[in-house]
Amino acid sequence: MTDPTPLPLLSSGKVRELYDAGDDRILMVASDRISAFDVVMAEPIPEKGRVLTAMTAAWLEELSDLAPNHLLSADVADFPEGAAALPGGTAYLAGRSMLVRRGDMLAIECIVRGYLAGSAWKEYERAGTVHGMAVPPGLRHAERLPEPIFTPSTKAIEGHDVNIGMDEARDLVGTEAADAAAELCLAAYARAAARAEEQGIVICDTKFELGWIDGELAICDEVLTPDSSRFWPADDCAPGTNPPSFDKQPLRDWLEAQAWDKQPPPPALSEAVVTATSERYIAAYERVCGRSLTDWYGA
Repeated sequence: MTDPTPLPLLSSGKVRELYDAGDDRILMVASDRISAFDVVMAEPIPEKGRVLTAMTAAWLEELSDLAPNHLLSADVADFPEGAAALPGGTAYLAGRSMLVRRGDMLAIECIVRGYLAGSAWKEYERAGTVHGMAVPPGLRHAERLPEPIFTPSTKAIEGHDVNIGMDEARDLVGTEAADAAAELCLAAYARAAARAEEQGIVICDTKFELGWIDGELAICDEVLTPDSSRFWPADDCAPGTNPPSFDKQPLRDWLEAQAWDKQPPPPALSEAVVTATSERYIAAYERVCGRSLTDWYGA
C-alpha cells in the first residue's frame, strides 16, 4: 500500500494554508501564526488556530438559518486521505482545519460596525463621517452607534484595504450583490451581538467574507473571531474610554512600545507576551461562545 499524496497547496497566507481537496472543496488550515502591522511574528501563539476554527464553526452553526455557509466538516475523519500526508498529519490538523466548499468570493470586505472604534473613529474625529456616511455629532470613542452600519472596504492584494461607501461597493460587485451583502451582514451582526451580549460581551465591529455557492450568497472564511472582530467586555466599555479587546491589541500595544519601524523582521516576542496573547484568544472563544476549548477537536 502506497502512502497518500499530500493535498496540493493552493495558497499560504499570514495565518492560513489552503489546500485543494478535490470536488470543488478546500481544506482550510489555521496556523498559530500571528501578524501585526502586516508583519508575521516569528513566535507562534499556542491554540490560536484552534480558537479561530472553533469560533468559526460555532458561529456558522448559530447563523445557519440566515444564509448557507461553506463548512462541510471540521472532523479530520471526514477529510480526504491526502490530508494525512500534509505537514504534521492529522494530529496537527485536528481542531484547526475545516473542509469547505469553494465559493466565488465577493470582491469586497463586508464590515459591520455597531460602535465607534478603529479606522471609523479616526475618520469620525477628522470629518464627522464613517465611510463617508453622516452620523450624529458629539459621539465619543467606543460609543454605540444609533444603529449598526454596513461599511465595506476594498480587498487589497498588497498593502491595506481601503474603506469605501455603498456606491463604490455597488460599482465593484453590482447593486444586487452589494445590497444583498449589506442585508445579510447586518442580520448576522444583529444575531451575533445579541448572543454575545448574553455572555457579557460587546461586539464592536466585525468583518464577514461572503461568496457565491450554488447560486446563493454564503458566509465563508473565518466568522466572528478575534482576528476579524473587536470583542469588548460589556462591563468595561464605557464611551470615551479605550476598552480592552479579546484580540491581539495587547500585542500591538507591546510592539508600539518597542523601537521597531514596523518592517520585517519584527522584534522577538517575550514568553509573557506569547502566553498572555494565547490566554486572550482562548478567553475570547470561551466567553463569547460559552463553550470550552477542551471540548473542541484536537484538545
